[in-house]
Order: sequence, then structure tokens, then C-alpha cells
Amino acid sequence: MRTRYVFPVLTIASALALSGCVNNSEPAPSGGASGSSDAVDVKKNDSIAAALPDKIKSAGVLNVGMANNYPPNEFKDDNGAPAGWSVDLTNALGKVLGVKVNFDIGTFDNILPAVKAGKDDMGMSSFTDTVEREKQVDFVNYYSAGIQWAGPKGKTVDPKNACGLKVAVQATTYEDTHEVPAKSKACTDAGKPAITIFRYDAQDQATNALVVGQVDAMSADSPVTLYAISKTKDKLQTAGDAFEVAPYGIPVAKGSDFTPVLQKALQALIDDGSYNKILAKWGVEAGGIKKADLNVAAKG
Repeated sequence: MRTRYVFPVLTIASALALSGCVNNSEPAPSGGASGSSDAVDVKKNDSIAAALPDKIKSAGVLNVGMANNYPPNEFKDDNGAPAGWSVDLTNALGKVLGVKVNFDIGTFDNILPAVKAGKDDMGMSSFTDTVEREKQVDFVNYYSAGIQWAGPKGKTVDPKNACGLKVAVQATTYEDTHEVPAKSKACTDAGKPAITIFRYDAQDQATNALVVGQVDAMSADSPVTLYAISKTKDKLQTAGDAFEVAPYGIPVAKGSDFTPVLQKALQALIDDGSYNKILAKWGVEAGGIKKADLNVAAKG
């Protein structure tokens, strides 16, 4: 649940030079972590591709803004190439549309401005579809994710009773800007100790901080937390159940002619089973959807 709005936090900890307990270049659970959608055999859909805007059709390239530091959604493989289930899904969309995919790797904060300005045709970086964001861009919804906390193996951590704990988050995510600060405010309003928020530039740094005991817990999107736990060799466990389930959306310029084309391409992948195969490859089927909808947040 990434967000590009950065609000003040109670405590800011700089990224630590921690031991390599978790690595963004680690392979996928199935053993493959390439940037290609090799989990599925996807063919071009001529009727959908024919409706592409002339700019994309003539270039033969789909420019996609991405911040590749959020495994297993989007990260770097051993060769530094984009990898993750959202990368596989984007490549599959490119095949349906009959175009090459160019991942424009940069910082998360720059993706929406690049999409609005037309520099990128779309973004793909675990954006939570919110009413506030829908004022800037349109969203093709492609997944549902909740918030999932993790704690040390064998230690009980309750997200509903976390006053006084040190909690790691990736900077600028929803967990950083909204969820954990709200929990901390509830603590102080009740006369209890605040939650100390440790912010890190990358998710693997936040996970490492928990593994080595720098913090008491971490909060991230459910697929991110579950993947991190799988990579820590039984050092971490889930803390409570997932909550605040919300839609992920692919941001596209407001009112773009590309939006309905992208929606149809995604629905085609859902209908032929390719979408589910990609999610299954990464073990994130729980958040799969059956309908590629638009701007779900505004619909309530």
C-alpha cells in the first residue's frame, strides 16, 4: 500500500547498514525471478491491440514507471533486471497488446507525475487506489492487498496493542504515512507510550531491522510481509491477521484513451487463466481479483 504523500512521523531512523538477511535479488519461491512472464504463454490479442492509442502503437513500446524495491511485487533480480509478480503481469499485458515493455525505474514519488505528464504510459508499483489519488490519475484495479504485521518467531506481537513498540516500515508507504501513525496517535490519546516508527528506504532494510532485533515488529502489505517471512529462514512470523484490505491500481493519465484498452487486456489475462498462473508462481493468489475494474476507491 504505497503512498507518495509523506507526513511527519514520531521518530525517524536512518537506514542501517545491516547484515544481508534478506536480499531483493533472491529468487522467487518457485525458483525463478526473471523479468519475463515465463509462468504463462501469452499471445497477442489483435482486437485489443488494434485499439491502442497511436502513440503507443507507433512506438511499439509501453513505458511503465516502477520503483523496484518492494519484493515480491517488484524488485531486482541477480542481474539488476526488474523482477516480481507485478513485473510478470506487466510483461503479460505487453504481450496481449503486442508491444515491448520498457520499465522506467525510478523513485516511487516520481511515478504519478511521470504518468500525468505523459512521460510514462502507466505505472506499476503497488499503488493503493485512493479517492485522493483518483483526482490525479485513473486506476485499473488489478489486486487486493491488506496490511500484515510480522514479529520475531516465537514472540507474540499484537498490532491492535502495539503502544511503546518499535515498528519498521518502508518510507512513503501507506503503513508509514497513515496506518502506524494512526495507531500511535491512538496510544498517546489514551495516555499510553507512542509507537516509535523506524523508516527505511527499501523493504529488505525494514525486514532486516526486525531480523537483527533493531525493532519489535514490521508492517507492510500482506504479499510483501509473507514473502519477507519466507526469506528469513524461520526467524519471523505473522503478527495477527491481515486487515484494511484495499485495491492495488495501475495508474494511467486521467481520461486517457489507453485506460479502456489496458482494462480489456487485464481482463483477457484474468479470463484465460494467465493472471492466476502468475499469482500462483509467486504465492500471492489470495489477493487475486475476477474483474478488472476502474477507480474502485471512488465507488466505495
